[in-house]
Amino acid sequence: MKIFIGKYLNWWGPYQIVGLLQKVGLSKNWCDKLGKWTDDTPIYTFCNWIENKRKRKIQVRIDDYDTWSMDSTLAYIILPMLKQLKDTKYGSPDIDWHDIPKELRSTSAPKKENDWVVDEYWHERWDWVLDEMIWAFSQVNEDWQDQYHKEAGEWHFKDREDDMSEMVQDKKPVIDTKGLKAHNKRMQNGFRLFGKYYQNLWD
Repeated sequence: MKIFIGKYLNWWGPYQIVGLLQKVGLSKNWCDKLGKWTDDTPIYTFCNWIENKRKRKIQVRIDDYDTWSMDSTLAYIILPMLKQLKDTKYGSPDIDWHDIPKELRSTSAPKKENDWVVDEYWHERWDWVLDEMIWAFSQVNEDWQDQYHKEAGEWHFKDREDDMSEMVQDKKPVIDTKGLKAHNKRMQNGFRLFGKYYQNLWD
């Protein structure tokens, strides 16, 4: 796999072009007036034509082995992006109450002074959801199942009544099925939240 995604392209219109004149001493007020004047001229049409020709540079090459275990491949990309999003985000979306613990719901938050103000836990809810997504994707490429498998005892020979012997283990392997299911359930919920709030994954 090879991926290159360039920066978003900046719009260059009459206001932006005229704004460059501030670097040679023209006041912002005059630049705004010139920008307003040029906005109603063929200059705007030309800028719009140029903008339609410009394309953001995006190159994606997928090799056949990238899809042998596509969930694993995507996790390597999604996980660091989720971590960066959490560190750099500026806002938070509305989160459904049944997706979060009771203690983070608006009914548990201190009373608001005004109805139009978000409650105290608004941003904490989104942080919690992001943390669950991050945790789920961090498990994909780890051998997380191993922690729920207790090692069996050593093999040794045991004499039988027929004067023969057989190989036996001191202890049989034990699987913590309850812990295994709970771990997997949390992972599946993290993936569900990722899908549900996919359109909110922006900075």
